[in-house]
Amino acid sequence: MLIRKQEALDYHFGARPGKIEVVPSKPCRTQRDLSLAYTPGVAEPCLEIQRNPHDAFKYTARGNLVAVVSNGTAVLGLGHIGALAGKPVMEGKGVLFKRFADIDVFDLEVESTDSEEVIRVCQLLEPTFGGINLEDIKAPECFHIEETLKKTMKIPVFHDDQHGTAIISGAALLNALELVGKSIDKIQMVINGAGAAGIACAEHYIHLGLQRENITLVDTKGVIYAGRTEGMNPYKERFAKQTSLRTLAEAVRGVDVLVGLSVKGAFTQDMLKSMAPQPIVFAMANPDPEITYEDNVLGFPFIFRGALDVRATAINEEMKLAATRALAALTKEDVPDSVCRAYGVERLRFGPDYIIPKPFDLRVLVWEASAVAKAAMESGVAQEPVDLAEYRERLERRLGKAHEVMRTMIHKAQARPRRVVFPEGENEKILRASHILVDEKIAHPILLGNDSTIRSRAADLGIALDGMQVVDPNHSPKRELYAEVLYRLRQRRGVTLSEARELLANRNLFGSVMVHVGDADALVSGVTQHFPDTIRPALQVIKARPRMSPVDPRTPGVRHDGLVAGLYAMVTKRGDMYFLADCSVNIEPTAEDLAEIALCAAQTARRFDVTPRVAMLSFSNFGSTKHPLTERVRRAVELVKRADPTLMVDGEMMADTAVVPEIIEETYPFSALHGGANVLVFPDLTSANTSYKLLSRIGGAETIGPILMGMSKPVHLLPRGAGVEEIVNTAAIAVVDAQELEARPSAPARAEEVPETVSHWR
Repeated sequence: MLIRKQEALDYHFGARPGKIEVVPSKPCRTQRDLSLAYTPGVAEPCLEIQRNPHDAFKYTARGNLVAVVSNGTAVLGLGHIGALAGKPVMEGKGVLFKRFADIDVFDLEVESTDSEEVIRVCQLLEPTFGGINLEDIKAPECFHIEETLKKTMKIPVFHDDQHGTAIISGAALLNALELVGKSIDKIQMVINGAGAAGIACAEHYIHLGLQRENITLVDTKGVIYAGRTEGMNPYKERFAKQTSLRTLAEAVRGVDVLVGLSVKGAFTQDMLKSMAPQPIVFAMANPDPEITYEDNVLGFPFIFRGALDVRATAINEEMKLAATRALAALTKEDVPDSVCRAYGVERLRFGPDYIIPKPFDLRVLVWEASAVAKAAMESGVAQEPVDLAEYRERLERRLGKAHEVMRTMIHKAQARPRRVVFPEGENEKILRASHILVDEKIAHPILLGNDSTIRSRAADLGIALDGMQVVDPNHSPKRELYAEVLYRLRQRRGVTLSEARELLANRNLFGSVMVHVGDADALVSGVTQHFPDTIRPALQVIKARPRMSPVDPRTPGVRHDGLVAGLYAMVTKRGDMYFLADCSVNIEPTAEDLAEIALCAAQTARRFDVTPRVAMLSFSNFGSTKHPLTERVRRAVELVKRADPTLMVDGEMMADTAVVPEIIEETYPFSALHGGANVLVFPDLTSANTSYKLLSRIGGAETIGPILMGMSKPVHLLPRGAGVEEIVNTAAIAVVDAQELEARPSAPARAEEVPETVSHWR
């Protein structure tokens, strides 16, 4: 990636110099807030900590605060540029800590090349921090500093230049050896570079099983051999061996693995050609490495996350090995589509081009931090052990509110998995999602499609079809039965029995009949199709359920058949959750339609364990503008209150009035809506669809949906091109719908006709 000099300078200068700031985590708006934050309120936690020092982790940010400490003697590929010049790097390290593991950082640039002074600074600041990350300190001083601090401090100390590179490259080494069929205890390795990273990598590989005598260490003076005196130190001496080899070119002949941690261009083509068959080469020179600086975020943020969360007193070898093995194992898991999109590739699969996870794979946090925490507990350095299952849940909550919300829904689905039919069963994403659904016991997938095609594609993806049912509509023994069912449902829509047989070639229609007759509990479709092509067959077979809302007596003759609507759950950057309806089906809803949409949306909110507070939106606040459109919304509010007097609902109101509690409290105290709305019912499809897309694209809100409401049996539509995670989430929602349907008293659906309110989908 080419970065221009001015671009880099502009980035660091901008409207606010630097890359970090301190943001209060508690309210600081009123005098009372300030009195709690400082004097006199702050005295109480001070006294508690005096009585029990461990309470500092309870009442202060110490448990989530790490110091990045450097004296600037070995900054990236820039060398000894000094503590002040290295500050942009240390701020950047703080950004990575926060971005990838939600850990706060103070960067400390120590103006001293005296190791003892650096040590003393860290020791004196121990009460401030939960951990110390040593950064860009040259060898061999860095070894002495880290070893001393580990012995004298009761918080984790970690030199990333050493161990971060070792942990990540160790994972890559394990996976690369698996790909070429070699055993780590048999290979020969050359490490070119005997600084902090080179020596740390060598020691880490030994803990992974590499034999010390099978490592040849090379520095700028040549091979480290027994008896050499020039450029030696006690740390290099550990790898001095009896050998006649003196140069890098001589050392690499016939070896299995070559690790570069020195300078760009140190390896030649002739050197690589002289290695053993199927050689493994890790060229990690800085500032132009093969494994980039950014890739190192696979290590330090998550290691500290796990260490801090169990209050580890140190980061030991067991924790580092656990991190390596977690990274190696994660690489072999199916890679989410969101990660592939982030790197501009269609697929990532374990193999020569993918041997360690990508930095923006959010799963690294859960896998690596939990592995580190587990190792800390098992090795006896954890002061506050955790339940690992609960801890993984906590880590997943850090991935975002939408992720947390969906985990709750997935847990509900796992309690009683149901059968979900996928008409697009041959699709790769559907196959991958089905594998997850089976593996996590969320659902029992039914895949529709050509049997041999599904099995062939599953084999190519390395997916076993155990736990999945494959149904080929063209050869199903129930095809004739389904044709007769479809004929009975559609005979008054001009469909003959022979035509019904032909129509079943449409897999959405076939799957809908399966749900209708009870051979499946829910249907999920749409990843390769347009919305109308997916919803139309479902409406023709499964239909809408009877409405919950009453007919307005002022509008005699209004039809009261079922209504289907679409909802999106939106999670803002602040973590607030809103339910927006109807965003996808009804173009110009009547007052009766709006009332039904509101009741369905409230029911959906409860399914997500959210107590609904419903606002019926318009361009008017409680009669401030007289217009037939505002009158329609006002009538809808009356109908909702008649249908469910316990529901908190009000309107008509403007959007800002709905979501800003102070506006209602100060201007409209008579309103039944308190605390701000979380269910927003829009007056028409244009405003609803526009709003959810703007919230997503400009506002950066996370989106869950579309969620189809009002069907007599669970049918959910996927956005075209949906990723595997979206498919899994939608299937989980469908399962929960099916569970709730079983628990409700059965009510006959209007199976003989398509709801007039959505007749444009017929």
